[in-house]
Amino acid sequence: MEVQVAGVAKALKADIKVKRVAPGGVWRLLAPWIGMDPRDGFGKEGGQFAPPWPDIVLATGRLSIPALRAIRKASPETYTVIIQDPRTGGSSADFIAVPAHDKLTGDNVMHTLTAPHKFLPERLSELRRKVPEDIASLPRPRVTIILGGPNAIYKFTGEDSARLGASLASLASLGASFLITVSRRTPDHALKVVEDATAKSPRLVWSGKGENPYEHWLAHGDMFVVTADSINMTGEACATGKPVYVFEPEGGSAKFDRFHESLRRYGATRRLPERFEQLESWTYAPLDSATQIAAEIERRWSEKQAHAVGG
Repeated sequence: MEVQVAGVAKALKADIKVKRVAPGGVWRLLAPWIGMDPRDGFGKEGGQFAPPWPDIVLATGRLSIPALRAIRKASPETYTVIIQDPRTGGSSADFIAVPAHDKLTGDNVMHTLTAPHKFLPERLSELRRKVPEDIASLPRPRVTIILGGPNAIYKFTGEDSARLGASLASLASLGASFLITVSRRTPDHALKVVEDATAKSPRLVWSGKGENPYEHWLAHGDMFVVTADSINMTGEACATGKPVYVFEPEGGSAKFDRFHESLRRYGATRRLPERFEQLESWTYAPLDSATQIAAEIERRWSEKQAHAVGG
């Protein structure tokens, strides 16, 4: 969640201070429908939340909503923004940005196809100006494989890994090279199958140790294979404007189905085939939700400022 807020903050090009909340007891259990944990010392000098109040507050996650509401009450001039559905309705902030697959609506609600992130167009362009030697040595097309793992929506069984491996093996037979990265949720059987499927191909593998090369692999991938369990990772791949194949493990939900269907309709993604017969390519305008959200925040904040000055 913090990645999403960081992306919008970066797009705003403002001076940012990060405040992390960690309420305990009943305040954690009942957030966002309860006030702040008194131990946060709200409004007290030297505390985490104290004057001078900022021009804009960005919040995400249910635990952050009580703090945002308290700031809004203490400083009506502060423009309040929530990233992701707060589950408390549209009145919780001046502006709310949610992905299009969420059902929250209202005059102060903005929908984007993907979640915001920090891989803005200028950052990807900067990275592309110099290709790291280990990536440059790989033959093209370079396929970036982004592996997630089981969550409350997708099971990611051994059978799922076998399906994924068979598809990647057919892709490897067509002469692709690979940039393979895992997440904290990636099961060992998934990584092993992927490594076995690509073993005879030129590749780089990041298994979670050492410096994470993820942003370089986003910038220099010619096509992507992403597991469907992560909205963030799928959206980050779609920031490149390059072909994105989505592998769907067992499971799914109406919300995730809406998300993936919207990206297919846009032309960014396709379902990962069981077997590749040929290499495909397609293009689309890169999706940059962070910049879209930041522009709308600036517009609405400026309007609020103008109304305040005009009385």
